[in-house]
Amino acid sequence: MSTRYRDRAASLDRIVDLMAWQFAAAPGNYLAFFSSFEYLGQVMARFAMDHPDVPLWAQSRAMDEPARERFLARFMPGGQGIGFAVLGGAFAEGIDLPGDRLIGAFIATLGLPQVNAVNEAIRERLEASFGAGYAYAYLYPGLQKVVQAAGRVIRTPADLGVVHLIDDRFMRREVRDLLPRWWPVAEHLLDGPLPAPGTEHPA
Repeated sequence: MSTRYRDRAASLDRIVDLMAWQFAAAPGNYLAFFSSFEYLGQVMARFAMDHPDVPLWAQSRAMDEPARERFLARFMPGGQGIGFAVLGGAFAEGIDLPGDRLIGAFIATLGLPQVNAVNEAIRERLEASFGAGYAYAYLYPGLQKVVQAAGRVIRTPADLGVVHLIDDRFMRREVRDLLPRWWPVAEHLLDGPLPAPGTEHPA
């Protein structure tokens, strides 16, 4: 599905369905990453309305250190729930939730930097220098954030978990070629209804 700005309203139900399906298939602690606090809030509100029995908690703007610690403390061993966060923020890198403190992540964005005057100037300069301005200014930095967020789930060879990359652009060859080659791709989940929990696993 598309998580582009113009398509976000239409994506809410499908994202919620996917997250609820994964949680039912393997209850535990998950992180869900979004491109903005606005998008995060929209999906979280819809999820809470449709699945009020699932514990949810969210990153907020300008969280201080005690608030960040409270957010991470929710990921208890053997716990269940979904933490909502912004990709590229405080919870997308540099945190360690080993074992079953975190068993999966949903990444509903490519993490591309905003198109603005500064980034466009960088893109134009890189295009003139290397001939791949868009890739250097937008695609590479975005996918680096995606891989870092996925790394919250898989940190060591002993870790097990699942990562859902939620956007149709992840299926583009130029994007897939930049992701770790050992990441399996469940193309069968792109179209049609999700299978019943427990009958088929996305990984």
